[in-house]
Amino acid sequence: MHAKHTADATTVEEGLAIQEEQAKYDSQFATDVAMQNTLLTPRFYTTDFDEMDAIDVSPVRAEWDGLIEEMESDPNKGHFKKNEDWDTVDWDGMEPQLKKEFIDFLISSCTAEFSGCVLYKEMKRRGKNGDIVQLFQLMARDEARHAGFINDALREAGVAVNLGFLTQKKKYTYFRPKFIYYATYLSEKIGYARYITIFRHLQANPEHRFHPIFKWFEEWCGDEFRHGEAFALLMKTDPKLTSGINVYWIKFFLTAVYATMYVRDHQRPAFHEALGVDPDWYAHEVYTKTSKLSEQIFPITLDIEHPRWQRGLVRLQKANADLAAANNFLAKIVAQAQAGAAFLSLLTIPAIRHDVPDSVRLEPAY
Repeated sequence: MHAKHTADATTVEEGLAIQEEQAKYDSQFATDVAMQNTLLTPRFYTTDFDEMDAIDVSPVRAEWDGLIEEMESDPNKGHFKKNEDWDTVDWDGMEPQLKKEFIDFLISSCTAEFSGCVLYKEMKRRGKNGDIVQLFQLMARDEARHAGFINDALREAGVAVNLGFLTQKKKYTYFRPKFIYYATYLSEKIGYARYITIFRHLQANPEHRFHPIFKWFEEWCGDEFRHGEAFALLMKTDPKLTSGINVYWIKFFLTAVYATMYVRDHQRPAFHEALGVDPDWYAHEVYTKTSKLSEQIFPITLDIEHPRWQRGLVRLQKANADLAAANNFLAKIVAQAQAGAAFLSLLTIPAIRHDVPDSVRLEPAY
């Protein structure tokens, strides 16, 4: 018997086959949004898969085997599908701006999850290293479930993303493996911090839970956390990845990921108002959690209490808004220059150095 829902699929191939069958119900609108390639939209990545396949996990074998055993146990099998806890959503009665921003949030989240699935599945397909192939198969399985679950939520609103079309047609960005490690590690850890912050907030303030998908965020966080742990272990296998000139690359990716999150979230004021969350408070909470978590592998954290930090984020957000509103070439150039200056101001804030612990593995604590 084959699984009928992505939540029950035990392999990425099975999950994607289910998605392909459902694609006939998907909408052109959502797929067009997911196809966009801007600085703020999720991208699809490709890399040097042979270099990744050559990784030797022997230096972290004990921690590696423990993580793989946990992922093989598949704690979230069957979880990411609607059940009796899924409340009816009045999409027609939802405030129009909130509906627009929430659908944008779901499409962006679905695209980001599927981006991970595509990258991990390709590594699994090309690899010959048993350890690496096993890990990426497990992570691709999880991301396929997440993307499928979000698409289920989108279908209720009359839209959904044709994920198979994205795989074939969306532009792929090449990153060297080390940049994949930095970017994807941060994506998984900041994803954990974002989802768990919203989940805990709505636990304490259930009146702001305007959609049932937020009830599933805790288990979602577990997958994101484990994926981040995997990339921390991959980086731990080669000390050069987190030392020397690469520390500057780590700082760049930390700044870029944090700044992108801030700008993107401030594009959804109605969404955050409905959640009862101030975007500035939320950003600081997420940065604080992510910085603490990233101490497991990165030798630096960003100084998010520095006087220039918040000012720089506000300047960057304003420049982005000006760029979106620009109606001539000169206005666009001015806005782009302001955005570049704001990002450079953030990037040049001195980082905080610390010693990296001998043991990489962490357990979710938030």
